[in-house]
Amino acid sequence: MSLIPQEFIQQLLDRVDLVEIVGKSVQLKKAGTNYKGLCPFHDERTASFTVSPSKQFYHCFGCGAHGSAIGFVMARAGTSFPEAVRELAREAGLEVPEQAVDPASERRSAEQRDHRQRLREVLEQAARYYRDRLRGDQRAIAYLKGRGIDGHSAKRFGLGYAPDDWQALAQAFPNYQADVLVESGLVVARDEHGDNLEPARASGARVSRRYDRLRDRITFPIRNLQGELIGFGGRVLDRGEPKYLNSPETPLFHKGEELYGLFEARQAVQRRGQALVVEGYLDVIALAQHGIGNAVATLGTACTADQVRRLFRHCPQVVFAFDGDAAGRKAASRAMQAALPALDDTRSVKFLFLPPEHDPDSFVRAHGADAFEREVARSRPLSVFLLDSVADGLALDTAEGRAQASVRARDLLRLLPASALKQQIAGELAQRLRAEPQSLLADAPAQRGRALPAAAARGAAPPSRHLQRPRADHPATAVRILLAHPELWNDISPAQRDLLVAAPGAAGELARWLESYREEHPDANASHRWESLRAGGWLEAAQALRAGELVEQDAAALQPDLRGALASIEMDWIKLRQQELAGLGLADQASRLEYQNLSLRLRELMRGLPRL
Repeated sequence: MSLIPQEFIQQLLDRVDLVEIVGKSVQLKKAGTNYKGLCPFHDERTASFTVSPSKQFYHCFGCGAHGSAIGFVMARAGTSFPEAVRELAREAGLEVPEQAVDPASERRSAEQRDHRQRLREVLEQAARYYRDRLRGDQRAIAYLKGRGIDGHSAKRFGLGYAPDDWQALAQAFPNYQADVLVESGLVVARDEHGDNLEPARASGARVSRRYDRLRDRITFPIRNLQGELIGFGGRVLDRGEPKYLNSPETPLFHKGEELYGLFEARQAVQRRGQALVVEGYLDVIALAQHGIGNAVATLGTACTADQVRRLFRHCPQVVFAFDGDAAGRKAASRAMQAALPALDDTRSVKFLFLPPEHDPDSFVRAHGADAFEREVARSRPLSVFLLDSVADGLALDTAEGRAQASVRARDLLRLLPASALKQQIAGELAQRLRAEPQSLLADAPAQRGRALPAAAARGAAPPSRHLQRPRADHPATAVRILLAHPELWNDISPAQRDLLVAAPGAAGELARWLESYREEHPDANASHRWESLRAGGWLEAAQALRAGELVEQDAAALQPDLRGALASIEMDWIKLRQQELAGLGLADQASRLEYQNLSLRLRELMRGLPRL
């Protein structure tokens, strides 16, 4: 096989003009330093697609599509990467050189593709087994009938039954000891200490016990947008905890990104221009059975910003349906915070609160589809729910109550991107709180605190690499910003860089990639950077962090978020270091002094973090 040299790709990107390439299929109009037009990748009436001539980068604020000239040709024409490069090279009058592919690299890529395919095949085999067991189990059939689920719906959604047996899947898989059963999430494996092995650590590990993850449960296949089976949900038939149990995180399944039923609902969502988010899998199926086919469900956790953005790629409106009790309102508050960063003037979010005795499943069965649709039509707009949330439990007729509400309002408004909607909500909040809108929109100044070098100057030990295990979201936030604006790399201290590049998982690997890339290409634009990510095999990881969404944002406006993320990483490191010191018994004066200095630094960071 052959490979197109990265040097030529960068040369090609320097030669072509993204505005000209996009302009062949999109009517662009000048908008300040950029160009705007209707997105060619999803239906929209208000232009949210921008092209930056200086960065040679496109981004749609509606569906999230972004990339370089090569990425645009690939997405628009459905071509492969080499085909897109050759097409652009012909237009630019360049001849594409090719070089031999490293056999080892090609072999690793092929092995990864084969492994993912094997995981899908194993899941499909399990799904067939579960469906067969459902047909022969009268108790499971009676349960579904009691919930109002007919045979057509069970078949459409691929429902099955996992028998009440610790190793029932041994009937479907002759080699029950195969690592792939654990890696797919179907089987739980425990090591010699009795601890559960994560699917990613199962290969080659010593296992003392194996058993089926789903037992005596109705099984719900979870499919991605392409219809590929990526995991399962399971619901108990009788009483038991947890009521729902999902597949663990695997190379195929990431529950914070996927939505149950989106594959089946995608056409109805697009046709109606609205997605209805419910909490249970049976809610989705019951609504679909009653002709309401635009419902999806979160996967056993609170709704995430990734899930909201995914829905907005298919429709301009999302309606969250919750019970009307305290738990439902708490879930609605979390959903609102997840939705705020994804909103703009072309998107809307509403909240439906059913009577406390009902969920969508029971309501539609008791009152019918028309009654449920009327409830949806009466859903509360996000702006109304936000205003009520800010005032909840506070006495707004007192100065103290209004001050507390103002703090809440600033925290929520900070999550909203700049838009007319943000200004409108700020204005209404200001009237209710007897405040000026700008006082609610103003961010508190970021604390310019000292980082690890200051702690070290007071006697704390420098960060040791084996202790770098910060929470995954803090490094991800920092790396997301730095990928979009690598010039901010110069604003962080060497100690912070050490902590960041030592972070676990994709965030740390991307930080190490960026550190090396900046040394070689200090002045490269976003287009070059994105294609270098692709060449290094990091583009998918960068896209998972949604780094492209921040390219067009002002770097200075993102600095407080970057400082906050870095401060949080440092706090995580301090706590881990203190645990290590305490575990050693603080036996000498040096250890006690280091522990004390770390405590002082931690308090300093905690005081500054809210402002960050």
